[in-house]
Amino acid sequence: MANQFAINLAFYMLMPYLAAHLAGGLGLAAWAVGLVLGVRNLSQQGMFLVGGTLADRFGYKAPIMAGCLLRTAGFALLGWADQLPALIVASAATGFAGALFNPAVRAYLAAEAGDRRVAAFATFNVYYQAGMVLGPPVGLLLLAADFRLVCTAAAVIFAALTVLQWRALPARGGGKGADGRPGPAAAWRTVLANRPFLLFSVAMIGSYVLTFQVYLALPLAASDALGPAAEQATGALFVVSAVVTVAGQLRLTAWATRRWSPHGALVRGLTVMGLAFLPLTLAPGGEGRAARLGVLAALVAAVVALAVGSAVVYPFEMDTVVALSGDRLVATHYGLYHTVSGLGITLGNLATGALWDLAERAGVRWLPWTVLTVTGLGCATAVGALARGGRLERPEPRPIPV
Repeated sequence: MANQFAINLAFYMLMPYLAAHLAGGLGLAAWAVGLVLGVRNLSQQGMFLVGGTLADRFGYKAPIMAGCLLRTAGFALLGWADQLPALIVASAATGFAGALFNPAVRAYLAAEAGDRRVAAFATFNVYYQAGMVLGPPVGLLLLAADFRLVCTAAAVIFAALTVLQWRALPARGGGKGADGRPGPAAAWRTVLANRPFLLFSVAMIGSYVLTFQVYLALPLAASDALGPAAEQATGALFVVSAVVTVAGQLRLTAWATRRWSPHGALVRGLTVMGLAFLPLTLAPGGEGRAARLGVLAALVAAVVALAVGSAVVYPFEMDTVVALSGDRLVATHYGLYHTVSGLGITLGNLATGALWDLAERAGVRWLPWTVLTVTGLGCATAVGALARGGRLERPEPRPIPV
Protein backbone atom coordinates (compact mmCIF):
# COMPACT_ATOMS: atom_id res chain seq x y z
CA MET A 1 0.00 0.00 0.00
CA ALA A 2 2.77 2.42 0.96
CA ASN A 3 4.67 1.43 -2.16
CA GLN A 4 1.75 2.33 -4.45
CA PHE A 5 1.07 5.59 -2.61
CA ALA A 6 4.69 6.66 -3.05
CA ILE A 7 4.74 5.56 -6.71
CA ASN A 8 1.74 7.75 -7.49
CA LEU A 9 2.98 10.61 -5.35
CA ALA A 10 6.27 10.74 -7.24
CA PHE A 11 4.68 10.17 -10.65
CA TYR A 12 2.06 12.93 -10.28
CA MET A 13 4.60 15.31 -8.79
CA LEU A 14 6.27 15.35 -12.18
CA MET A 15 4.06 14.26 -15.06
CA PRO A 16 1.42 17.05 -15.00
CA TYR A 17 4.20 19.61 -15.52
CA LEU A 18 6.36 17.72 -17.99
CA ALA A 19 4.68 19.04 -21.16
CA ALA A 20 5.07 22.67 -20.02
CA HIS A 21 8.75 22.03 -19.22
CA LEU A 22 9.41 20.45 -22.60
CA ALA A 23 7.63 23.21 -24.53
CA GLY A 24 8.43 26.25 -22.41
CA GLY A 25 11.62 25.34 -20.58
CA LEU A 26 13.38 23.47 -23.39
CA GLY A 27 11.58 25.07 -26.34
CA LEU A 28 10.64 21.81 -28.06
CA ALA A 29 8.14 21.87 -30.90
CA ALA A 30 4.63 20.57 -30.21
CA TRP A 31 5.27 17.40 -32.25
CA ALA A 32 8.36 16.65 -30.16
CA VAL A 33 6.44 17.15 -26.91
CA GLY A 34 3.77 14.78 -28.20
CA LEU A 35 6.43 12.26 -29.19
CA VAL A 36 8.05 12.24 -25.75
CA LEU A 37 4.71 11.83 -23.98
CA GLY A 38 3.50 9.24 -26.49
CA VAL A 39 6.63 7.12 -26.08
CA ARG A 40 6.01 6.91 -22.34
CA ASN A 41 2.43 5.76 -22.81
CA LEU A 42 3.32 3.27 -25.55
CA SER A 43 6.25 1.77 -23.64
CA GLN A 44 3.99 1.21 -20.63
CA GLN A 45 0.74 0.06 -22.22
CA GLY A 46 2.46 -2.00 -24.89
CA MET A 47 4.77 -3.78 -22.46
CA PHE A 48 2.36 -4.74 -19.67
CA LEU A 49 2.19 -8.31 -20.94
CA VAL A 50 6.00 -8.56 -20.92
CA GLY A 51 6.16 -7.19 -17.38
CA GLY A 52 3.53 -9.63 -16.16
CA THR A 53 5.27 -12.56 -17.82
CA LEU A 54 8.60 -11.62 -16.20
CA ALA A 55 6.88 -11.44 -12.80
CA ASP A 56 5.47 -14.95 -13.19
CA ARG A 57 8.80 -16.23 -14.47
CA PHE A 58 11.15 -14.69 -11.88
CA GLY A 59 8.83 -13.90 -8.97
CA TYR A 60 7.09 -10.65 -8.05
CA LYS A 61 9.83 -8.95 -6.04
CA ALA A 62 12.41 -8.62 -8.82
CA PRO A 63 10.17 -6.72 -11.31
CA ILE A 64 8.92 -4.39 -8.57
CA MET A 65 12.49 -3.51 -7.63
CA ALA A 66 13.63 -3.29 -11.26
CA GLY A 67 10.70 -1.00 -12.14
CA CYS A 68 11.40 1.35 -9.23
CA LEU A 69 15.12 1.44 -10.09
CA LEU A 70 14.42 2.09 -13.78
CA ARG A 71 12.01 4.90 -12.97
CA THR A 72 14.66 6.41 -10.68
CA ALA A 73 16.99 6.66 -13.67
CA GLY A 74 14.24 7.79 -16.04
CA PHE A 75 13.00 10.62 -13.83
CA ALA A 76 16.52 11.80 -13.10
CA LEU A 77 17.28 11.88 -16.83
CA LEU A 78 14.05 13.77 -17.60
CA GLY A 79 15.17 16.53 -15.26
CA TRP A 80 18.68 16.95 -16.60
CA ALA A 81 18.44 16.03 -20.29
CA ASP A 82 17.86 18.80 -22.84
CA GLN A 83 18.22 16.88 -26.13
CA LEU A 84 15.36 15.01 -27.78
CA PRO A 85 17.07 11.57 -28.06
CA ALA A 86 17.91 11.55 -24.34
CA LEU A 87 14.40 12.68 -23.46
CA ILE A 88 12.91 9.86 -25.54
CA VAL A 89 15.13 7.32 -23.77
CA ALA A 90 14.10 8.73 -20.38
CA SER A 91 10.42 8.66 -21.35
CA ALA A 92 10.65 5.07 -22.58
CA ALA A 93 12.41 4.06 -19.34
CA THR A 94 9.70 5.60 -17.14
CA GLY A 95 7.00 3.86 -19.19
CA PHE A 96 8.63 0.43 -19.19
CA ALA A 97 9.21 0.80 -15.44
CA GLY A 98 5.45 1.01 -14.97
CA ALA A 99 4.98 -2.07 -17.14
CA LEU A 100 7.42 -3.93 -14.89
CA PHE A 101 6.02 -3.16 -11.46
CA ASN A 102 2.27 -2.66 -12.08
CA PRO A 103 1.32 -6.31 -12.86
CA ALA A 104 3.75 -7.59 -10.22
CA VAL A 105 2.33 -5.29 -7.51
CA ARG A 106 -1.23 -6.41 -8.20
CA ALA A 107 -0.26 -10.08 -8.35
CA TYR A 108 1.69 -9.75 -5.09
CA LEU A 109 -1.27 -8.07 -3.41
CA ALA A 110 -3.64 -10.79 -4.64
CA ALA A 111 -1.30 -13.52 -3.36
CA GLU A 112 -0.87 -11.94 0.08
CA ALA A 113 -4.54 -11.03 0.56
CA GLY A 114 -5.90 -14.54 0.04
CA ASP A 115 -9.64 -14.57 0.72
CA ARG A 116 -9.59 -10.84 1.50
CA ARG A 117 -8.75 -9.79 -2.06
CA VAL A 118 -11.78 -7.52 -2.54
CA ALA A 119 -11.09 -5.59 0.66
CA ALA A 120 -7.37 -5.46 -0.12
CA PHE A 121 -7.92 -4.02 -3.60
CA ALA A 122 -10.39 -1.49 -2.20
CA THR A 123 -7.75 -0.30 0.29
CA PHE A 124 -5.16 -0.35 -2.49
CA ASN A 125 -7.33 2.04 -4.53
CA VAL A 126 -7.52 4.46 -1.59
CA TYR A 127 -3.71 4.66 -1.40
CA TYR A 128 -3.55 4.88 -5.21
CA GLN A 129 -5.93 7.84 -5.36
CA ALA A 130 -4.34 9.56 -2.36
CA GLY A 131 -1.01 9.60 -4.16
CA MET A 132 -2.69 11.09 -7.23
CA VAL A 133 -4.26 13.86 -5.11
CA LEU A 134 -1.11 14.84 -3.21
CA GLY A 135 1.37 14.52 -6.09
CA PRO A 136 0.43 17.64 -8.13
CA PRO A 137 0.45 20.16 -5.23
CA VAL A 138 3.75 18.79 -3.93
CA GLY A 139 5.20 19.05 -7.42
CA LEU A 140 3.86 22.59 -7.76
CA LEU A 141 5.62 23.65 -4.55
CA LEU A 142 8.93 22.22 -5.78
CA LEU A 143 8.36 23.68 -9.24
CA ALA A 144 8.53 27.15 -7.72
CA ALA A 145 12.26 26.49 -7.25
CA ASP A 146 13.15 24.48 -10.37
CA PHE A 147 11.81 21.67 -12.55
CA ARG A 148 15.03 19.77 -11.94
CA LEU A 149 14.23 19.76 -8.24
CA VAL A 150 10.87 18.13 -9.00
CA CYS A 151 12.56 15.40 -11.04
CA THR A 152 15.29 14.87 -8.47
CA ALA A 153 12.78 14.58 -5.63
CA ALA A 154 10.69 12.08 -7.62
CA ALA A 155 13.82 10.07 -8.47
CA VAL A 156 14.84 10.03 -4.79
CA ILE A 157 11.43 8.64 -3.82
CA PHE A 158 11.79 5.81 -6.33
CA ALA A 159 15.35 5.13 -5.18
CA ALA A 160 14.12 4.89 -1.59
CA LEU A 161 11.35 2.53 -2.72
CA THR A 162 13.93 0.31 -4.43
CA VAL A 163 15.91 0.01 -1.19
CA LEU A 164 12.76 -0.61 0.85
CA GLN A 165 11.61 -3.40 -1.48
CA TRP A 166 15.04 -5.00 -1.32
CA ARG A 167 15.14 -4.87 2.49
CA ALA A 168 11.51 -5.48 3.46
CA LEU A 169 9.62 -7.30 0.70
CA PRO A 170 9.54 -11.11 1.04
CA ALA A 171 10.07 -13.02 -2.18
CA ARG A 172 6.96 -14.47 -3.80
CA GLY A 173 6.91 -16.56 -6.96
CA GLY A 174 4.62 -17.28 -9.88
CA GLY A 175 3.39 -20.45 -11.55
CA LYS A 176 4.99 -23.85 -11.91
CA GLY A 177 6.63 -25.42 -14.91
CA ALA A 178 9.30 -28.02 -15.63
CA ASP A 179 12.00 -25.92 -13.99
CA GLY A 180 9.71 -24.41 -11.37
CA ARG A 181 8.20 -21.65 -13.55
CA PRO A 182 6.85 -21.59 -17.12
CA GLY A 183 8.66 -19.85 -19.95
CA PRO A 184 7.12 -16.88 -21.78
CA ALA A 185 5.73 -18.92 -24.67
CA ALA A 186 4.03 -21.41 -22.35
CA ALA A 187 2.64 -18.58 -20.19
CA TRP A 188 1.23 -16.70 -23.19
CA ARG A 189 -0.34 -19.85 -24.63
CA THR A 190 -2.00 -20.56 -21.30
CA VAL A 191 -3.39 -17.05 -20.92
CA LEU A 192 -4.55 -16.77 -24.55
CA ALA A 193 -6.33 -20.12 -24.20
CA ASN A 194 -8.30 -18.78 -21.21
CA ARG A 195 -11.45 -17.87 -23.13
CA PRO A 196 -13.54 -16.62 -20.15
CA PHE A 197 -10.69 -14.28 -19.15
CA LEU A 198 -10.39 -12.92 -22.71
CA LEU A 199 -14.14 -12.36 -22.93
CA PHE A 200 -14.12 -10.53 -19.59
CA SER A 201 -11.17 -8.38 -20.71
CA VAL A 202 -13.02 -7.33 -23.85
CA ALA A 203 -16.28 -6.73 -21.99
CA MET A 204 -14.53 -4.38 -19.54
CA ILE A 205 -12.89 -2.18 -22.21
CA GLY A 206 -15.84 0.19 -22.11
CA SER A 207 -15.30 0.92 -18.42
CA TYR A 208 -11.77 2.16 -19.11
CA VAL A 209 -12.99 4.32 -21.98
CA LEU A 210 -15.54 5.90 -19.63
CA THR A 211 -13.01 6.47 -16.84
CA PHE A 212 -10.60 8.19 -19.24
CA GLN A 213 -13.21 10.84 -20.12
CA VAL A 214 -12.10 12.73 -17.02
CA TYR A 215 -9.04 13.55 -19.15
CA LEU A 216 -10.80 14.05 -22.50
CA ALA A 217 -14.54 14.72 -22.92
CA LEU A 218 -15.16 16.39 -19.55
CA PRO A 219 -12.32 18.93 -19.97
CA LEU A 220 -13.55 19.62 -23.52
CA ALA A 221 -17.04 20.31 -22.18
CA ALA A 222 -15.60 22.56 -19.47
CA SER A 223 -13.57 24.45 -22.07
CA ASP A 224 -16.58 25.03 -24.31
CA ALA A 225 -18.82 26.21 -21.48
CA LEU A 226 -16.47 28.01 -19.10
CA GLY A 227 -13.81 29.51 -21.36
CA PRO A 228 -10.87 30.96 -19.38
CA ALA A 229 -12.08 29.33 -16.14
CA ALA A 230 -11.95 25.85 -17.69
CA GLU A 231 -8.47 24.97 -16.38
CA GLN A 232 -9.41 25.69 -12.78
CA ALA A 233 -12.69 23.82 -13.19
CA THR A 234 -10.91 20.80 -14.71
CA GLY A 235 -8.42 20.73 -11.84
CA ALA A 236 -11.30 20.90 -9.36
CA LEU A 237 -13.01 17.97 -11.12
CA PHE A 238 -9.85 15.86 -10.69
CA VAL A 239 -9.82 16.68 -6.98
CA VAL A 240 -13.53 15.88 -6.58
CA SER A 241 -13.06 12.51 -8.30
CA ALA A 242 -10.11 11.54 -6.13
CA VAL A 243 -11.70 12.77 -2.88
CA VAL A 244 -14.89 10.79 -3.56
CA THR A 245 -12.79 7.66 -4.12
CA VAL A 246 -10.54 8.16 -1.08
CA ALA A 247 -13.45 9.00 1.24
CA GLY A 248 -15.95 6.48 -0.09
CA GLN A 249 -14.04 3.48 -1.43
CA LEU A 250 -13.99 1.29 1.68
CA ARG A 251 -17.58 2.13 2.64
CA LEU A 252 -18.85 1.49 -0.88
CA THR A 253 -16.99 -1.82 -1.10
CA ALA A 254 -18.30 -3.02 2.27
CA TRP A 255 -21.84 -1.92 1.34
CA ALA A 256 -21.70 -3.65 -2.06
CA THR A 257 -20.23 -6.82 -0.55
CA ARG A 258 -23.10 -7.09 1.93
CA ARG A 259 -25.82 -6.61 -0.68
CA TRP A 260 -24.64 -8.14 -3.94
CA SER A 261 -22.60 -10.94 -5.38
CA PRO A 262 -19.26 -9.90 -6.93
CA HIS A 263 -20.77 -10.11 -10.41
CA GLY A 264 -23.85 -8.19 -9.31
CA ALA A 265 -21.61 -5.43 -7.93
CA LEU A 266 -19.73 -5.26 -11.24
CA VAL A 267 -22.95 -4.93 -13.26
CA ARG A 268 -24.41 -2.25 -11.00
CA GLY A 269 -21.17 -0.29 -10.82
CA LEU A 270 -20.81 -0.31 -14.60
CA THR A 271 -24.41 0.83 -14.94
CA VAL A 272 -23.74 3.80 -12.66
CA MET A 273 -20.64 4.66 -14.71
CA GLY A 274 -22.72 4.72 -17.89
CA LEU A 275 -25.54 6.76 -16.35
CA ALA A 276 -22.96 9.29 -15.08
CA PHE A 277 -23.02 11.00 -18.48
CA LEU A 278 -26.81 11.48 -18.61
CA PRO A 279 -26.75 14.85 -16.77
CA LEU A 280 -24.58 16.26 -19.57
CA THR A 281 -27.15 15.30 -22.20
CA LEU A 282 -29.64 17.49 -20.30
CA ALA A 283 -27.26 20.38 -19.60
CA PRO A 284 -28.51 23.70 -20.99
CA GLY A 285 -26.83 25.33 -23.97
CA GLY A 286 -26.15 29.00 -24.53
CA GLU A 287 -23.72 31.61 -23.29
CA GLY A 288 -25.39 33.00 -20.17
CA ARG A 289 -24.41 32.60 -16.54
CA ALA A 290 -27.26 30.18 -15.92
CA ALA A 291 -26.09 27.98 -18.79
CA ARG A 292 -22.51 27.93 -17.45
CA LEU A 293 -23.71 27.01 -13.96
CA GLY A 294 -25.90 24.28 -15.44
CA VAL A 295 -22.96 22.75 -17.33
CA LEU A 296 -20.74 23.00 -14.24
CA ALA A 297 -23.38 21.24 -12.11
CA ALA A 298 -23.72 18.51 -14.75
CA LEU A 299 -19.92 18.07 -14.84
CA VAL A 300 -19.73 17.71 -11.06
CA ALA A 301 -22.62 15.21 -11.06
CA ALA A 302 -20.92 13.21 -13.83
CA VAL A 303 -17.57 13.12 -12.03
CA VAL A 304 -19.13 12.07 -8.72
CA ALA A 305 -21.23 9.32 -10.32
CA LEU A 306 -18.25 8.12 -12.38
CA ALA A 307 -16.06 7.99 -9.26
CA VAL A 308 -18.72 6.11 -7.28
CA GLY A 309 -19.28 3.59 -10.08
CA SER A 310 -15.54 3.08 -10.53
CA ALA A 311 -15.05 2.62 -6.79
CA VAL A 312 -17.71 -0.09 -6.76
CA VAL A 313 -16.27 -1.83 -9.83
CA TYR A 314 -12.51 -1.75 -9.17
CA PRO A 315 -12.00 -4.25 -6.29
CA PHE A 316 -14.45 -6.78 -7.76
CA GLU A 317 -12.88 -6.36 -11.21
CA MET A 318 -9.38 -7.07 -9.90
CA ASP A 319 -10.68 -10.03 -7.89
CA THR A 320 -12.41 -11.44 -10.97
CA VAL A 321 -9.16 -11.34 -12.95
CA VAL A 322 -7.47 -13.41 -10.22
CA ALA A 323 -10.40 -15.82 -10.06
CA LEU A 324 -10.42 -16.33 -13.84
CA SER A 325 -6.67 -16.97 -13.78
CA GLY A 326 -7.22 -19.86 -11.37
CA ASP A 327 -4.55 -18.25 -9.13
CA ARG A 328 -1.86 -19.19 -11.66
CA LEU A 329 0.13 -16.85 -13.89
CA VAL A 330 -1.71 -14.02 -12.16
CA ALA A 331 0.77 -11.32 -13.21
CA THR A 332 0.65 -12.43 -16.86
CA HIS A 333 -3.15 -12.25 -16.75
CA TYR A 334 -2.95 -8.74 -15.29
CA GLY A 335 -0.40 -7.79 -17.94
CA LEU A 336 -2.61 -8.88 -20.82
CA TYR A 337 -5.68 -7.37 -19.16
CA HIS A 338 -4.05 -3.93 -18.97
CA THR A 339 -2.67 -4.23 -22.49
CA VAL A 340 -6.17 -4.89 -23.81
CA SER A 341 -7.61 -2.00 -21.79
CA GLY A 342 -4.82 0.31 -23.00
CA LEU A 343 -5.57 -0.48 -26.63
CA GLY A 344 -9.27 0.02 -25.89
CA ILE A 345 -8.59 3.45 -24.37
CA THR A 346 -6.64 4.51 -27.47
CA LEU A 347 -9.40 3.43 -29.86
CA GLY A 348 -12.09 4.81 -27.55
CA ASN A 349 -10.38 8.20 -27.41
CA LEU A 350 -10.18 8.35 -31.20
CA ALA A 351 -13.89 7.51 -31.45
CA THR A 352 -14.85 9.99 -28.72
CA GLY A 353 -12.82 12.76 -30.36
CA ALA A 354 -14.42 12.06 -33.74
CA LEU A 355 -17.89 12.08 -32.16
CA TRP A 356 -17.11 15.36 -30.42
CA ASP A 357 -16.12 17.02 -33.71
CA LEU A 358 -19.22 15.62 -35.43
CA ALA A 359 -21.47 16.82 -32.62
CA GLU A 360 -20.05 20.35 -32.79
CA ARG A 361 -20.47 20.55 -36.58
CA ALA A 362 -24.02 19.16 -36.51
CA GLY A 363 -25.10 21.02 -33.38
CA VAL A 364 -25.98 17.83 -31.49
CA ARG A 365 -24.00 18.25 -28.28
CA TRP A 366 -25.90 15.39 -26.64
CA LEU A 367 -24.45 12.80 -29.06
CA PRO A 368 -21.08 11.99 -27.35
CA TRP A 369 -22.72 11.77 -23.91
CA THR A 370 -25.45 9.48 -25.22
CA VAL A 371 -22.90 7.18 -26.87
CA LEU A 372 -20.84 7.08 -23.65
CA THR A 373 -23.97 6.21 -21.66
CA VAL A 374 -24.80 3.41 -24.11
CA THR A 375 -21.18 2.22 -23.84
CA GLY A 376 -21.47 1.87 -20.07
CA LEU A 377 -24.83 0.11 -20.25
CA GLY A 378 -23.50 -2.19 -22.97
CA CYS A 379 -20.49 -3.03 -20.82
CA ALA A 380 -22.78 -3.84 -17.88
CA THR A 381 -24.97 -6.00 -20.12
CA ALA A 382 -21.97 -7.92 -21.47
CA VAL A 383 -20.58 -8.63 -17.99
CA GLY A 384 -24.05 -9.67 -16.80
CA ALA A 385 -24.39 -12.06 -19.74
CA LEU A 386 -20.98 -13.61 -18.96
CA ALA A 387 -21.99 -14.05 -15.31
CA ARG A 388 -25.33 -15.66 -16.18
CA GLY A 389 -23.57 -18.02 -18.58
CA GLY A 390 -21.16 -19.16 -15.86
CA ARG A 391 -18.20 -17.59 -17.67
CA LEU A 392 -16.98 -15.68 -14.63
CA GLU A 393 -16.66 -18.65 -12.30
CA ARG A 394 -13.28 -19.88 -11.15
CA PRO A 395 -12.04 -22.38 -13.76
CA GLU A 396 -11.13 -25.97 -13.06
CA PRO A 397 -7.37 -26.48 -12.58
CA ARG A 398 -5.55 -27.33 -15.80
CA PRO A 399 -1.90 -28.27 -16.40
CA ILE A 400 0.31 -25.45 -17.64
CA PRO A 401 2.06 -26.58 -20.87
CA VAL A 402 5.82 -26.85 -20.56
